[in-house]
Formats: sequence, structure tokens, C-alpha cells
Amino acid sequence: MSAYVGEREPVRLAGVGRRYGPRGPWVLRGVDLELPPGRLVRAGGPNGAGKSTLLRLVAGVDAPAEGRITGRPARTAYVPERFPPALPFTALGYLVHLGRLRGLRTGAARARAGEWLERFGAGAYAGTALAGLSKGTAQKVAVAQALLAGPGLLVLDEAWTGLDAGARAVLDDAVRERVAAGATVLFVDHDPRRLAGEAHTALRVEAGRVRAEPRGAPPAAPVRVVASGSLPLPDPLPGGATATATGGGTLFRVDGTASDALLRVLLAASWHVHRVEPETAPAPAARREAP
Repeated sequence: MSAYVGEREPVRLAGVGRRYGPRGPWVLRGVDLELPPGRLVRAGGPNGAGKSTLLRLVAGVDAPAEGRITGRPARTAYVPERFPPALPFTALGYLVHLGRLRGLRTGAARARAGEWLERFGAGAYAGTALAGLSKGTAQKVAVAQALLAGPGLLVLDEAWTGLDAGARAVLDDAVRERVAAGATVLFVDHDPRRLAGEAHTALRVEAGRVRAEPRGAPPAAPVRVVASGSLPLPDPLPGGATATATGGGTLFRVDGTASDALLRVLLAASWHVHRVEPETAPAPAARREAP
């Protein structure tokens, strides 16, 4: 479901500023920032500091009043803080429409839309008008539209708000998959535990300025990846990963330091990644592949 986005340039902000109106106060000014591919970036700061403005600028929803933004990939996706449900589409129709706008053929857009709705637990609402969806289900559609085409830049503004616990976990995994596929993910979330310790960079937005605070990742724990596919994979797998056949696909076990490399190999071979989880999670029953 998630495509490997390959090598690309970082997204760069040079001297970027934003204000609303020619004489309005500056919301952000003098922002110099680099967002490399394959990185998870968290933005924090007090309410009203300009976090949402920064995300809208990076996503291309707003244009800077001064400065330049370069390196934004063609497939950029954004989940706003508020999703406008009053559109003349069903949930599936809306996703297919956006998928086609992002370069997918109708059949591929329909298939991916159905897969993401099912993954978020909203498959039963595919034929429901957007205006008839609950807030939580509408948010699932909002998140699904951002993931349809395997974006190289994913921008999430409080995207977990309104989702149930299961859908929040699915979005956590989807973020990890995009980063492993080489995408840049920039997010804001009110819960400090969201993807705690996983961000490569923390941004502090305050008083109209943005400060990047690189930080090292904690020691990586062993990881389990459940995936399915038919194309052959390299032997050996990255990090000495082991593969075990299960009823729902193939279970790969790998050291956390090599998990990104393993996911890139799977996605490059068009394998479908079902789950990514720490080794501490309960293991499903499995039978070992024949040598």
C-alpha cells in the first residue's frame, strides 16, 4: 500500500515569513529550516505560536509573505486540524477523486481508498455521504486521503484528534511506514506521548520564530513486521532479519536499527506492510518456512 519514494532533496525554508494582510502582524518570520527525507519531525510550542501556520507553509497550503520554500515533493499530503465534511461526495468517492488528482488511475485509487478505509475501521461507511459521517469517521477519511498516494511529504496537524484508540495506532504505524519509505513527516499533536522518542528532530515554535533541536534516537528495540507479497526479496535481508510464514502473511523479525532498511526493501518489492510493532507485543502463532 505504501510506495517507496526514493531519493530526493530536503524541503528547505529560507528566510520564510508569514503574515495575514499587507500590514498585519507577523505570525512567523525569519524561518530557516531543513527537513530531510526519511525523517520524523515534531513541532511544539504554546497555543497561538504559529505551529499550524508553519505546517500550512510547509505543505504548500499557504504561501510565504517573504522568503522561499524549495524541495517540496510533488506528492505532498496534509491533514488539517479541521476537516470540512460538507462536500458532495461519499467517503469512497471523495478518496477516489483525490487519488486521481494525485496521479493515481481510477482503479488504483479505488483499491487504495478501500484498503485505507478498512485499515482505519471505516470500511462500512464507504458509501456514506461525508456530511452524514460522525466526527471520528470523518477524521478517518481525512487521514486516509493523505495516505492514498504514498506521499513524499506528509504534514499532520493534530491528525490523531477524534480518532479511536485503534485508528490512532493505525496512524502511528502509517507514519512509521512513510518515514521508512523515505518520506518526511512533520506533525503536531497535543499528546506528548505521541510517537515519543521516535522523532529525529523537535521544532520549537515560539514568538514568531522556529528553532530546530536535533536529538538522538533512543536505542532501538527489536521490531516485528508483518507483510505479504509475491516478488522475491534479497537474501540475506537487511540486519539479518528472519522470515516466518503466518496465516496472515510473513512475519519478519529484525533489530530496530535495521527496521527502516527492511521496510524499504519490502516496499521497493511492492510488498504490502500490514503491521510494524515492537517485539514486546504478543507474537501471533506461526509456522517456520521450510528451508
